[in-house]
Amino acid sequence: MGTFTITGRKKIHGDIVPQGAKNEALQVIAATLLTSDEVLIRNIPDIRDVRKMIDIVKLLGAEVKHVSNHTWRFKAENIDIRQLESKAFYEAAEALRGSVMITGPLLARFGYGLIPKPGGDKIGRRRLDTHLNGLACLGASFRYDQAINAYAVTAKSLRGTDMLLEEASVTGTANILMAAVMAGGKTTIFNAACEPYIQQLCRMLIAMGARISGIGSNRLTIEGVTHLTGCTHTVLPDMIEVGSFIGMAVMTASQIRIRNVSYENLGLIPGAFHRLGIRIEKENDDIIVPRQDHYEIESFIDGSIMTISDGIWPALTPDLLSVFLVIATQARGSVLIHQKMFESRLFFVDRLIEMGAQIILCDPHRATVIGLDHKVCLRATTMTSPDIRAGVALLIAAMSAEGVSVIHNIEQIDRGYEQIDKRLNALGAEIIRKD
Repeated sequence: MGTFTITGRKKIHGDIVPQGAKNEALQVIAATLLTSDEVLIRNIPDIRDVRKMIDIVKLLGAEVKHVSNHTWRFKAENIDIRQLESKAFYEAAEALRGSVMITGPLLARFGYGLIPKPGGDKIGRRRLDTHLNGLACLGASFRYDQAINAYAVTAKSLRGTDMLLEEASVTGTANILMAAVMAGGKTTIFNAACEPYIQQLCRMLIAMGARISGIGSNRLTIEGVTHLTGCTHTVLPDMIEVGSFIGMAVMTASQIRIRNVSYENLGLIPGAFHRLGIRIEKENDDIIVPRQDHYEIESFIDGSIMTISDGIWPALTPDLLSVFLVIATQARGSVLIHQKMFESRLFFVDRLIEMGAQIILCDPHRATVIGLDHKVCLRATTMTSPDIRAGVALLIAAMSAEGVSVIHNIEQIDRGYEQIDKRLNALGAEIIRKD
């Protein structure tokens, strides 16, 4: 395992540009399998999970070329569907949860797909029911192969229908959407996810010749087509990285400028920071985080403790709750952090408690944070990153702590953040990587 050694209490300053969005990149790379034509995608982040997704489409026979920094060309003309049965594909797909999203495109174009038990963050149960039920509504059949622990998915032809998703799953919506664009007739997806990355996927598919309406809402209507062409697409900035940089500036009482954030696609994220008493300024498409030695958590109108929780877009994304929890440890006041979706995502707070944070873990989904108001610094410690978002939250804590901290298993952080140590060191942080 790789490690970060972080010297805390270092001020950061300067400008930083967020990487391309990981979650969008995984979706649009999967969408390149829908056509035999060339697809050019810009602003793809160079991170572990995205490289794994690129390797998967290459294993299937797609021609992939790294055109320039963060720009890739895909041509899925000679796909060999038999590769789905190979050990190499199974191992690659099993290691990346996002690999499930190639099922919709392959089912639409070739009538066959395979879903191994997916990997990814160990943050609790992450069911595939939304994917399986949605594809079944379109006419797909599933056979579970216990020997290889995978679902084989087949369909002679997909047919449009109306469906209600049991949860507004982003990857589930993306997978079903990519299958539906080539299904016969009309498909209506109710309770669809409507995050900016789903909107981006819709726009890319439309550029390829798909017919989709309702973009940005929780009801998508798709008129199936028989053929899709190539296109050029640009990935949005990563909103999770934007929120992480805000947290780093706040916890180290530093001032930074985050450039080209696509502010209109941040939803209620800026408002959630305001509820913690954090000032951020918008200048054109940049965010300026001024130095803040103190910030006070708001209370509800009746004086009761503030609750910060995740929710369906445009509510706060669950991927940022770990960052908000860390920020709250040095606020003035108290807050209840409510993680609704995953029952293991808050377990990393034990490490923060060891560092001196005042946190009560109420249950697997809720934690009460009593802010220290920068009167007591967090203490340096040695810890292990359990998943991407907890990993970066621990990194933020270490950057603010007194002394030298060590974080093991930084491969988890690398799955979602591109060269985070080099980029932060350029701003004045002191992070040493050891592989």
